[in-house]
Amino acid sequence: MEKFAIGVDLGGSNLRIGAYTESGKLLASTAFPTNASSGHGPVIDKMCEAIQRLKAEAGEQGEFAGVGIGSPGPLSLPDGVLHNPPNLPGWDGVELRRAVSERLSWPVVVDSDANVAALAECRFGTGKQFGVDSLCMITLGTGVGGGIVLDGRLWHGVNGAAGEVGHGPLIPDGPACNCGAHGCLELYASATGMVRRAGELSLVESGFAASESQGEKPLTAERIAELAFEGDSTAWQIFDEAGYALGVAIANLINVLNLPLYTVGGGA
Repeated sequence: MEKFAIGVDLGGSNLRIGAYTESGKLLASTAFPTNASSGHGPVIDKMCEAIQRLKAEAGEQGEFAGVGIGSPGPLSLPDGVLHNPPNLPGWDGVELRRAVSERLSWPVVVDSDANVAALAECRFGTGKQFGVDSLCMITLGTGVGGGIVLDGRLWHGVNGAAGEVGHGPLIPDGPACNCGAHGCLELYASATGMVRRAGELSLVESGFAASESQGEKPLTAERIAELAFEGDSTAWQIFDEAGYALGVAIANLINVLNLPLYTVGGGA
């Protein structure tokens, strides 16, 4: 029987957990809202409880190798210490790897969510499809992240912060970002950034609002995309801006890295 491991996608909005074999076969999975505002302790408790359930569910199908966690950055590696993650407010200084290891008795590895997405894309996705072992992946979700794979191995940089393409000044006169810079890619191409722009541009639809008020449903990036496909000019403007910012970012990455493949993924 193949070895299997449990992978955790710790997102700003959702937590997704799956048990996978070495060849990529999914044995069991679960997903639920992160509820990050409840504090890191309750979130980690709930995450570890779910890991234990999946381990029990998949336990007879192979030898268990351990737990891998993809976390929003920035974070120090390999210790997995978070440093003011914009999409996990209040989690500054959380020692994620230690916190999970204290609750579970199995090996635990922590890396950035974009890094592990890039590695999976290289081994099982477009990297495998095009026969390359080096790529850069940009992830568009609650925030914007990036991962770099060189010759089949993740490039972490000196302290694990390599690949943070979502942050740093990109549009000089752009708005302020939670990271302290202005005009970051995350402000335009993330789901959160699209909803922010919808509010600024007064994108209004009956029953929806950019911010929850008067019982209206929250406007999501998915709904903004639907409106764009339906021909709404304001929704199109939001995606025009996201595409422009993304194009500038990718052009810079191409010039700096000179890799054979750049790929874009994520919920947004």
